[in-house]
Amino acid sequence: MAKRFLIWSCVAVFTYFGATGVARSDDTNAKKESKAGKAVVAVFRFASGVSESPADDTFSFGGPVPVSLKDLVARLKKAAKDPAVKAVALIADGGAAGAAQTEELRQALSQVRAANKDIYVHGDSLSMREYVLYSGASRISLVPTSDLWLTGMQGESPYIRGLLNWLGVKPDFLHCGDYKSASEIFMREGPSPQAEEMQNWLLDSMYDTEVNLIAKGRGVDPSKVKEWIDNGPYSAEKAKAAGLVDAVEHRQDFENIMKSKYGKDVVFNKKYGKKEAPKLDLTSFSGMFKLWADVLGETTKSKSSKSAVGIVYVDGAISLGSSRASPFGGSTGAHSTDIRKALDEAARDDTIKAVVLRVDSPGGSAVASEIIYDATRRVKAKKPFIVSMGDVAGSGGYYVACASDVIFADASTITGSIGVVGGKFATNDMWKKIGITFKEYKRGANAGILSSSEVFTKEEREKMQAWMDDIYGVFKGHVTAIRGNRLKKPIDELAGGRVYTGRQALELGLVDKIGSLQDAINYVADKAKLTDYEVRVVPEPKNFIEQIMEELSGTKDDAKDPGVDARMGVRGQQISLIDLAMPHLQHLDPERVKVIKTALSRLQMIQQEGAVLMMPEIRIRK
Repeated sequence: MAKRFLIWSCVAVFTYFGATGVARSDDTNAKKESKAGKAVVAVFRFASGVSESPADDTFSFGGPVPVSLKDLVARLKKAAKDPAVKAVALIADGGAAGAAQTEELRQALSQVRAANKDIYVHGDSLSMREYVLYSGASRISLVPTSDLWLTGMQGESPYIRGLLNWLGVKPDFLHCGDYKSASEIFMREGPSPQAEEMQNWLLDSMYDTEVNLIAKGRGVDPSKVKEWIDNGPYSAEKAKAAGLVDAVEHRQDFENIMKSKYGKDVVFNKKYGKKEAPKLDLTSFSGMFKLWADVLGETTKSKSSKSAVGIVYVDGAISLGSSRASPFGGSTGAHSTDIRKALDEAARDDTIKAVVLRVDSPGGSAVASEIIYDATRRVKAKKPFIVSMGDVAGSGGYYVACASDVIFADASTITGSIGVVGGKFATNDMWKKIGITFKEYKRGANAGILSSSEVFTKEEREKMQAWMDDIYGVFKGHVTAIRGNRLKKPIDELAGGRVYTGRQALELGLVDKIGSLQDAINYVADKAKLTDYEVRVVPEPKNFIEQIMEELSGTKDDAKDPGVDARMGVRGQQISLIDLAMPHLQHLDPERVKVIKTALSRLQMIQQEGAVLMMPEIRIRK
C-alpha cells in the first residue's frame, strides 16, 4: 500500500512539474534587477500562521504553507542588511503569529527600521493580535470600509462537567499542586479560586506587554493605547482619525506610494529570501529519471563542514515514540524518540559547536519529558547548550527546558505549570443509558486501577496520588538542582501548577533572560566563541517523499517502544472521549469547539499514561 502511494505521489510530482515547469525564483530575478540599478521592496504576505519548526516544502500541496519563525526572521534580517532592498512591505491577509512569536518578529522589524528602511503594512482587516505586530511598522494602511478590531484581550477556559454528567461519564482526576488546574475542565463547572487567580495574573501580564508593544510602535504613551482599546473597534476611517493607522487606501494606491518614493521600476519581490525552486528538466525522460533518482535517495544532500549553531525543536504536545510522515505536512507533536536522536546527533556532530533547544509545548508525557531532559544533559556535557522558549513552554515543556544553565523566554511566553495531573473517566453509567452492561473480573488488588468502569477506590486513589507525588518530586528536584539560588522563592511556592508569563518567570528566577530565538543563538554562539558560523536545524527537515522512503527502508525507529505497546494493550482500547463528545458539540460556535477538542486531545494522554505533565487549556482571544 505504501509503495503504491509512493508511486502515485511521484507520478503526481512528474505531472505537476511537467505541466507547469519550474520558473526561476523571484529572488533570482530581483538580483538581476538590482544589478540593473532598480530598487527592491521585499514583500512578505501573512496569509497563514507562523510555525516553530521549519519544514521542507519542496513537495507541498494545497493552500498556503505556514512559514517557520526562524526562516521569517532570517529573511527580515537579510532585507535589513541588503543594500538593494530599500523597504519592506507586509501584506496582512489573515495570517497571525503567537504572542511570543509576535515579540520576536517585532525585534526583527526593529532591525529593518534601524537600517533606515521603511516598513509598509496594508490589510483588509486587522485583529488586535495582528495589530500588535504591525504597529512596529513605519506606515499602516487599510482598505476603505475595512475594520480594526482593537478591542482588548479575552481569556476563557472550557468546563464540561455538565456534559459528562449528561453522558453518564464520571471523571476522577488527581493533581499535584493547588494551581495545577488542567483537570478542572472535567471535574468542575467553573474555575477553582486558584485557577481564577492564575488566569488573572496571566492576562494582566500579557495585556501590559501588548499595550507596551503598541505604544512603542506608534510612539504614544501606554495610557493612550488603553484608551484606544477601550474605544474599539474601529472602521478604517475612524482608525485613521484616531491615529491608529496612517492611510486608508486600496492595494494599487498602496503600491503607488512605494513607486513614487523608490521609482516606477521598483521591483516588488514577493519571495524575498526564499530558497530557489529546484531547476528540473522534465521535458525529457532523462530529466524525469533524474528526479526519480533524487526522490528515491540515490543522491544525497551534501553535509556542510562549516561551524554551526544547532537548533533542536520541541514543538507541540510531548509524547513517547516517533512521528509518522504526513502528506499534508504540519507539526505532529514532539516525540521523545525523534528529539532524543536529534539531541544525540547534535552532541556527536563536531561541526555543531553549540546547541539551542527551542521549546513551544504545553507538555505531555512525563516519561517522554524525562527522556528529552536526559538527552539535553548529554549535550550540555559536551558543548554550550541553552533553551529558547516560544509561545508556550509549560509543565512538560518546562521540564525539558530546566536542565539548561540559561533559559531565554519572551515576555509573553507562557511557562511554569510545575505539577502533575492524572486520572480517568468512569463510563459504566454512560453505557447503561444505551442498554450495554459489562461484567468485570479482576485478579490482583489493583488490577482495575485504570479501568474505565468505576472511579478510584480509596486505596487506588492513595496509590495513584503517591505515584504522582513521586513524579512531582522528581520534577521539583530537577528544577531546584539546576536553578539553585536563582529561584526567588522556595520551590513549593513557585510550583504547585502555577503558570506564569516569561516576564513573571524572570522575576521569580525560573528563566534567565527575556529575548528571542535570535538572541539565544547570538548568546550561545558567543559562548562557543563563534564568529563565522551557520545556523542548522537538527535533524535537517525532510520533504514528504524523503519521509516515505525512510519509512519504507526501515531506517526510522519504530513509532512505539515495547513499553509503550505493553501499556497500550489495555488502555489503548479505551473509547475516545472526543468521539463521544463531538456529536453533542459540533453545532456550537467553531472557536469554542476547537478549544474543547484541543483540551480533550491533550488530556486523552492521561488515559494512556495515567499521569502527565500538561498545562490547562487557556483560550486567549484578541
